[in-house]
Amino acid sequence: MQTFDLEQLRTLAAVIDAGSLTAAAPRVFLSQSSVSEQMRKLEERAGQSLLTRSKAGVAPTEAGTRLLAYARRILALSDEAFRDLHGETLQGELRLAVTDYFRPGDLTQLLGRLGESYPQVRLNVTILKSDALRAAYAHGDFDVGLAMDIAGASSSSSAQGVKASLIRRESLAWLGATGLRVARGEPVRLLALPDTCSLHQFTVALLRRRRVPYVLAHVASGVAGLQSALAAGLGVACLNESAVCEGVTRLAAPHGLPALPKVAFQFLPGRRGETGFVTRAREMLASHLV
Repeated sequence: MQTFDLEQLRTLAAVIDAGSLTAAAPRVFLSQSSVSEQMRKLEERAGQSLLTRSKAGVAPTEAGTRLLAYARRILALSDEAFRDLHGETLQGELRLAVTDYFRPGDLTQLLGRLGESYPQVRLNVTILKSDALRAAYAHGDFDVGLAMDIAGASSSSSAQGVKASLIRRESLAWLGATGLRVARGEPVRLLALPDTCSLHQFTVALLRRRRVPYVLAHVASGVAGLQSALAAGLGVACLNESAVCEGVTRLAAPHGLPALPKVAFQFLPGRRGETGFVTRAREMLASHLV
């Protein structure tokens, strides 16, 4: 009887999530050539193309989208069965706080897949700015906190000398509507979150330090609103690269704006005396939110 190979299905999901064969390789601990070979074999088994390939990366075909839905269910059930037979089933309620900047385009899908993989974990998710998130976590309002740190800027975790658990690094970039160009000699029309946001504070300080004239043209309450304002052509914003979305892209060079550092997304350190469930749940999240 013809069936699909679990590892090939896992690789398919990784490729579609990552957007390219190269980016998927470290997620499944394979070389790029091995990922390509697995996709070739899977398409051969499926009897049709599953991916469209271009210079921008890969995207699922109609058949690929249909198979991906099955793959997620199959993989989730396989993982659940393995954990159950090895006594690793997680069960309980987890209070999770996540920074507004973390993978804004696909966080909902990531959390949905977590729900499929760990059906007995009740996720209570709150989206916050990183500074507010740290304060609430320190107060005990959440079990697990995922915050963003800007390279070179101080953070509460580094200030206390406590090592946080790194999940992901991204570059910051100047973003604007597709085709937008910054007019030379005119103040930059800056879009940002409120001034309580650490990225807002960093961006304004950087522009002032480099003596780049700007006007605060729009303040959004969250990243989704900021993306909408960018797509509408209201100005430019300093954002992490995963905030690129339809109608929003990196500003074309030369734009005359300062170079930007990277940001790190990391779990805040576990608290002394936390339950084994919380510790294992943090490890589970770390393996899924890459």
